[in-house]
Amino acid sequence: MKWVYWLRLYDSKFQAGCLVRRMEHDGWMYGVDMPKEIEVYRSRRGRYGVRYIP
Repeated sequence: MKWVYWLRLYDSKFQAGCLVRRMEHDGWMYGVDMPKEIEVYRSRRGRYGVRYIP
């Protein structure tokens, strides 16, 4: 399995974490299939992103 990277990078880990919570909440609320694993990662330039395994 390969990681799918979210298009946007964020300046803070908090902002990326909010996206993760939103993805989890939307899956629960709307019955959308949830990714198996979601995580916040740090890029080489110090910005934060979200990646997941579908």
